[in-house]
Amino acid sequence: MPGHDVVVIGFSAGGVEALARLVAELPSDFPAAIFVVHHFPAESVSALPNILRRSGPLDATHPTNGQMILPGRIYVARPDQHLLIKGNRIHLTRGPRENGHRPGIDPLFRTAAKSYGSRVIGVVLSGTLDDGTLGLMMIKQHGGVTVVQDPEEALYQGMPLSAIQKVAVDHVLPVTEIATLLVRLAHERSESHMEQPFETSPEEEAVPDPAERGTLALEEESLSGPPSALTCPDCGGALWERQNGDLVRYRCHVGHAYTAEGLLVSQEGALEQALWSALRALQEKAELGHRMADRSRDRGLRKSASQFERAAKEAEHGSHVIRQLLLEGTGEAPVEAEQTLDEVIAGGRGDNQPAVERN
Repeated sequence: MPGHDVVVIGFSAGGVEALARLVAELPSDFPAAIFVVHHFPAESVSALPNILRRSGPLDATHPTNGQMILPGRIYVARPDQHLLIKGNRIHLTRGPRENGHRPGIDPLFRTAAKSYGSRVIGVVLSGTLDDGTLGLMMIKQHGGVTVVQDPEEALYQGMPLSAIQKVAVDHVLPVTEIATLLVRLAHERSESHMEQPFETSPEEEAVPDPAERGTLALEEESLSGPPSALTCPDCGGALWERQNGDLVRYRCHVGHAYTAEGLLVSQEGALEQALWSALRALQEKAELGHRMADRSRDRGLRKSASQFERAAKEAEHGSHVIRQLLLEGTGEAPVEAEQTLDEVIAGGRGDNQPAVERN
């Protein structure tokens, strides 16, 4: 059988330096193809291929869709595109984000495991949260080798620790020892046996991969089990909950996928966005209230002017409370804040509108 000729590597924060040190230790005749996913912002320009070419002897590039896989090359995911392996070719897609990321680590690991089985080596380096954990599970299921950077060495321990805690990882090593291991494994025959597979959901077993299926899950009604009480932060659709060992994950019909930890972080982002929207609405309400109070006074409608001013001050107070929460992250708002926000909301429904005043 062939050796371990496919290496997939995933990382986020703190992983660029680790990867540069790793590729610096690889020989120019390294016989495996290396695939790398880093969490890039969608609008960014990635300099990672240039960094890796300067760091070691192997050529590093952003691949094109449909490009044939060659040994001794490093293929780096492009910003805002999932990097998938389909047989002996590379497939790029702008499919649904996973854990809020595109490119995502799990789609690369998942498709590598399905295409190359026990020939795959999966490596997780420094990073936050738990992207890559589910992908390592898939590689392990298909008989591949799983490797994690020693958390004590990683700048950010989240991803390494998650993998170690939830997957029976084969090797936990410092970066330089990972490089030595990769060289050795690339020249060894891979094992032909496969471990007993963990339970996979229907959308994971389907072709194409969930990262490129989009709304096919909705059209095919392929998500099993009842929906959870949670909604997708990306599209607002219902989320289906699945559990693999200790790892809880969620996926919506459109294909957005989250682990429980990733979902919590995305919900925090959605909450912050909602608070900024509420702050803007309250500030606009206060400004409008002051303008209407001025116009009422100009017309001699003192009672209406007073009510408009009161509504404006309530909106200003509510916006102050929200601004304090956003900018300072504290809950030390005035004791009457909750009541004031309720009154502001009531005012927005028309429960606190000025009565019609006649001259």
